[in-house]
Amino acid sequence: MFPPSVFIECNQILYAITMSDKGCCDSVGECFFDYYTSKILVIRSKKVGTLNRFTQALVIAYVIGYVCVLKKGYQDTDTVLSSVTTKVKGIALTNTTELGERVWDVADYIIPPQEDGSFFVLTNMIITPNQTQSKCAEVILFFSGVRTGRCVNYNDTIKTCEVLSWCPLEKIVEPPNPPLLADAENFTVLIKNNIRYPKFNFNKRNILPNINNSYLTQCVFSRKTDPDCPIFRLKDIVEEAEEDFQTMAIHGGVMGVQIRWDCDLDMPQSWCVPRYTFRRLDNKDPENNVAPGYNFRFAKYYKDSDGTETRTLIKGYGIRFDVLVFGQAGKFNIIPTLLNIGAGLALLGLVNVICDWIVLTLMKRKHHYKEQKYTYVDDFGLVSIFGLIRHPNVCYTCCILILFGILTYTWVTFCNWLCSSCAL
Repeated sequence: MFPPSVFIECNQILYAITMSDKGCCDSVGECFFDYYTSKILVIRSKKVGTLNRFTQALVIAYVIGYVCVLKKGYQDTDTVLSSVTTKVKGIALTNTTELGERVWDVADYIIPPQEDGSFFVLTNMIITPNQTQSKCAEVILFFSGVRTGRCVNYNDTIKTCEVLSWCPLEKIVEPPNPPLLADAENFTVLIKNNIRYPKFNFNKRNILPNINNSYLTQCVFSRKTDPDCPIFRLKDIVEEAEEDFQTMAIHGGVMGVQIRWDCDLDMPQSWCVPRYTFRRLDNKDPENNVAPGYNFRFAKYYKDSDGTETRTLIKGYGIRFDVLVFGQAGKFNIIPTLLNIGAGLALLGLVNVICDWIVLTLMKRKHHYKEQKYTYVDDFGLVSIFGLIRHPNVCYTCCILILFGILTYTWVTFCNWLCSSCAL
């Protein structure tokens, strides 16, 4: 960025070379020894003075109140690095025609056992037992195996293609309502979250220093009584997102557990604590309900006494919980502080330009102010090339456009000089 004096001198030299009768070297020498200085004009006007102080107050309030206090412009910032592990606990009892009476523990309903930043809880299922590798009639409108080329009886009135597949074929029915694993709402999950801000060498986890083993074995997260407890009941998570667990458990869905770490490291470290929020992530729009929920298929394999491989096919519905960690830490640093102070000084320079534009264009005695503001002492007969722009309104319009485009102190100084060059 070149300083304004460079533009001034270059224009003076160009104009001197083209317009002066003297030689090129003489004109350049005369411009080289020109001197530019500011002139202070005090206007005793309550209107202009009030506008000036009011605008300065706005700039100072913006810099101090918004930039420094609200946005903490004096701080350097860093984004969070995070790792998440989960542990689910709970037992459910089901009694179905296919499986009979059965107890489900963590090894049964958490599929897979560990995921990166998430976990899945099985809540409902459609069970097709005793499937073997054999041939059977194809289900209408569903591709379910390799066709053999034969037509066989699907029922007493309909024939379909014969397929080589796992027979009997999967049941095509709606998931049970109420859900089979309705007791899953009482399951609990321990979420362990470790965070780090590498720029400040700061580490912390959501199991806070004041939490001991006895408290951790009996606490459950509650906004009012236990806001720092890292153990959550699944029903509470869903209800915090304003959803009904039993309704969601029928077809499944996706929930988001959001952990936010916003830390002011200029304050005590004990103030840096996680904030938990919950929301549903999958689409539940009633007008766009194609393929709702969350489901997948898995099978349990075994062999009969005669060596025949058999499986039980399960179409599982459940709720996937994604743990999402956000955060930003700030700490005092002299560099952003100086940058924001410099930006504030540049904005204060804009105040003078605005007031000058109002005085020289809108005031009743604007011509008198112009005569008093601009004085030319011309020893060499040189006239600035910017004198060709005679009307000050054009000059100030250019200044304002430049200021809004590149708001720096250098440009503010350049505009003040440009306006003085454009005077009568």
